[in-house]
Amino acid sequence: MATNIVLDYDFDYKKGNWSWDNKAIAGYGISKQDGIGWRKNDDRLILNSLLGYKAAQYWLYTFYANFQSQFTNGYAYDAANNRTLLSAPFAPAYLTFGPGFAYKRSDNFRINISPAAARITIVKNDSLSSIGSYGVTPGSKSLFEFGASLDAYYKVNLAQNIAFENILKLYSNYLEKPQDVYMDYTANLFMKVNKFVTVNAGVELLSDPKAKIPVTANGITAYHSLLQVKQIFGAGLTYKF
Repeated sequence: MATNIVLDYDFDYKKGNWSWDNKAIAGYGISKQDGIGWRKNDDRLILNSLLGYKAAQYWLYTFYANFQSQFTNGYAYDAANNRTLLSAPFAPAYLTFGPGFAYKRSDNFRINISPAAARITIVKNDSLSSIGSYGVTPGSKSLFEFGASLDAYYKVNLAQNIAFENILKLYSNYLEKPQDVYMDYTANLFMKVNKFVTVNAGVELLSDPKAKIPVTANGITAYHSLLQVKQIFGAGLTYKF
């Protein structure tokens, strides 16, 4: 049994050659399985902003900013259902920003590239910062990175009332191991049943070289960087403002 709630809100502005696209996503969900109990299956706060000035028909000079965090604590569980703190509010939180350029064919197809992007990782939780979670120096509450980022969005209507959405975020740190690329890819399939009911299926793949997951074997806990996968399938009530 599971329940989820998601608020997805866009607010955009355009005047002359200037455009300002903003998106806010707030989501939280919990699920219950036999032998496991209640656990959260979604927890995200995402704010995305893209300021653009038209350079050509589909090209823009841009400045973008992205903020990501979560609302509650997150845990990793071992086979005995013992839990280890993995994340907390503002632990981590990511703030990425920088100038760049974008190709925007429409509101459903855009790619923004920033070759000079700053990324700040915040770890406000004392226990997580003390062990150097998410790449911060042990005891430090933040990490500064400078590199390149790519943010792409593509949505296509496969058929009447069926839409397929793709969201891709990449980041490479020039200052340390640029080959270790942060990757966050989400694919969503939306199927509209009627005005209020929507069936959706989705998958998210997240690879963060600095996010170490505790893995326990033979009584010894080690921290490894792993590919994280989230899958969702369900039906829900949708209201569009």
